[in-house]
Amino acid sequence: MGRTRVREQDRPRGRRGRTQSGDPEAEGATGDPRVAGLGTAVSRLRRELAAYPGEFADRGVAEEELAALAAMVEGGSPEITRMRRSLLLIVGSIGSVSALGPALMAVRTGVEVFGGPPSRGA
Repeated sequence: MGRTRVREQDRPRGRRGRTQSGDPEAEGATGDPRVAGLGTAVSRLRRELAAYPGEFADRGVAEEELAALAAMVEGGSPEITRMRRSLLLIVGSIGSVSALGPALMAVRTGVEVFGGPPSRGA
């Protein structure tokens, strides 16, 4: 039988190839740790919102915008302007629910690390 050669990029990565979280796949398709951080924050807020027993008028808006953020993260290269819009809608929807405050702040931080929207020409 012949021997199979393993290409270098197909080898399991050792300690040097890992991300800060220790999971080589955590950075998403782009390899951008900001995307991974935002994905973690969005997942946490979605779980906490799902577990929150109280009802409030704009819960559906928050769930839709979190789903939109999650889809952008899965795509690997979120659009800054769209992320900021989603964040504003989420904050407006659940900002007064103090139990969700820490998870909401994590999403805000995750969006802010991407920077502001592109500046318009002067």
